[in-house]
Amino acid sequence: MSSERPVLLIIADSLSYYGPKGGLPVDHPQIWPTLVAKELGWDVELIARIGWTCRDAYWALTQDPRVWATVPKAGAIVFAVGGMDSLPSPLPTALREQIRYIRPPTLRRYVRAGYQWLQPRLSKLGRPVALPPRLSVEYLEKSRAALAYLRPELPVIATLPAVHRCDAYGRVHAGREPAVRALTAWSSETGVPLVDLGDAVRSNIFSDDANPDGIHWGWDAHVAVAAAMVDEIRRARTAPNDSTNERVR
Repeated sequence: MSSERPVLLIIADSLSYYGPKGGLPVDHPQIWPTLVAKELGWDVELIARIGWTCRDAYWALTQDPRVWATVPKAGAIVFAVGGMDSLPSPLPTALREQIRYIRPPTLRRYVRAGYQWLQPRLSKLGRPVALPPRLSVEYLEKSRAALAYLRPELPVIATLPAVHRCDAYGRVHAGREPAVRALTAWSSETGVPLVDLGDAVRSNIFSDDANPDGIHWGWDAHVAVAAAMVDEIRRARTAPNDSTNERVR
């Protein structure tokens, strides 16, 4: 029998590795993935980038060889995505993602400046969102089904969107409630447990201890998310087979 410790595989957005002053390395001791792994006595593999949606999580699951290497030894997998999906994105997401490729650099700077000027102003409309709830759920379900085929006993945990007060999004989050409804319905159908990031971080994000950008968290929020995540992972690992997310539709 292998003596290796279980690995907590997390596919996430920047909320998993940003602190009150910016982005941090994946082994930083105060971010919630590290806190969860320490509490469980596991190792952790964090696959994350800023702006990732449920679609990006599916792409990472199917395309990143680090994920392929981790799935066989994972004790649980967490899809900590969906928050970006629910944010207003009045300008096409593809436009934002392609700005970095514009040449020459002078034109790129002008385009980026124009995008940054328009985004918060148009975000006050509240729509469209970066990824509609129907598509968020579709990508999560494709991810769950793929894992259920490979490792039917592997607990899968997902999240409900966090909250924000970010000027870059006009301090608008009209897409959160539709996302919560869609994700909750999917959870009820599949048995995938959900950690409500909004509940965990609300008091922190609206305090002076959060990141000044209004979307990333302070340390208290990381601690709260870690506590909620540990509880859910432990429940998922001890739940009977017929009440967990092991079944395939």
